[in-house]
Amino acid sequence: VTASSLGVLLKAAGWRVTSIKIDPYINLDAGTMSPFEHGETYVLDDGGESDLDLGNYERFVDSTLTRDHNITTGKVYQAVISKEREGKYLGKTVQVVPHITNEIQDWIERVAHVPVDGTDAIPDVCVIELGGTVGDIESMPFIEALRQFQFRVGTDSFCLIHVSLVPVVGAVGEQKTKPTQHSIQALRSAGLSPHMLACRSKDKLEQNVMDKLALFCHVDPKCIINLCDVSNIWHVPLVMLEQDTLNAITDHLKLPR
Repeated sequence: VTASSLGVLLKAAGWRVTSIKIDPYINLDAGTMSPFEHGETYVLDDGGESDLDLGNYERFVDSTLTRDHNITTGKVYQAVISKEREGKYLGKTVQVVPHITNEIQDWIERVAHVPVDGTDAIPDVCVIELGGTVGDIESMPFIEALRQFQFRVGTDSFCLIHVSLVPVVGAVGEQKTKPTQHSIQALRSAGLSPHMLACRSKDKLEQNVMDKLALFCHVDPKCIINLCDVSNIWHVPLVMLEQDTLNAITDHLKLPR
């Protein structure tokens, strides 16, 4: 929903938006996965069976995505192994770095240029959602690929938003920032430093909590988005807009307002 809402804001500002969902599981797609385990399977126009998040992207941004807009570990390894069997690596030892990470980057760059709005126009902005949790073993190749990707496209074309939960612990109802601090620390140790934080919480974050997150997570206070619970997911883009999220993103990406 966070990625979909960002897409809504960017599209409302006049930019052509596309979306990519990265799922670190080894399944080729969500078609054979139990809905009790992973939620409903969403069927795309080209017959691709994908994560429900792609359904959110299509509904929020009014786009038509393809099976290639859903990247999984299974798809990436299948592509690399097929190339190895065809001899395309010229006898080299095929490794996670650089072969798997290069395949991920090439896939993102290729799919990001596919028109999704019914015209032949190439999208201006690609919103990429990496599922899972920082520190998961299966996410590591994708995190490394994105670390490299920020230099491939340039820092002005790469904005990293970290989504984290700010839980309430104990009877006093204190909002705790430690989980976010530790996930940021793990992410930075992998070579990625978030430009913005999207903090999920039950209730609105207190100002002292926001200040603490900015101080310990090395993020500009204006780049912290508080996504507290709302009655309807369609309200989330409005919550972001009220916090000047759109301007924070366009300023970082050097997009004219």
